[in-house]
Amino acid sequence: MNRVLALCVLLATVAVVLAGDTYTTKYDNINVDEILSNERLRKAYFDCLVAEDDKSCSEEGKELRKYLPDAVATECSKCTDKQKEKAEKVIKWTIHNDAEGWKKLKAKWDPTGEYTKKYEEEARKHGITV
Repeated sequence: MNRVLALCVLLATVAVVLAGDTYTTKYDNINVDEILSNERLRKAYFDCLVAEDDKSCSEEGKELRKYLPDAVATECSKCTDKQKEKAEKVIKWTIHNDAEGWKKLKAKWDPTGEYTKKYEEEARKHGITV
């Protein structure tokens, strides 16, 4: 299940600024449920993550984009437990509520499918439908 969490970071609003052995906890108190239920906020983060550059991104979005490759490649090894929990919530929501968006995110951040395949197989082992 921890492996699937790395891709959760794609949409999570958790911080991804490196600070020692873990990413910063600066954004750990962001209300992910509020973002997921607010189409305007959700779209802003999504558009930031799939854009060619970070010009349309908030400061949080820019940080997310900057460290996302590391988080995906390292199976979110520098994420705190709170970040992993929020990331899991976001990824489940996206897979089940925005399949087309999930495809776009995978195409942008995992074009070869290397990480997605590994994480989705691990999720299935734990009974998580992807």
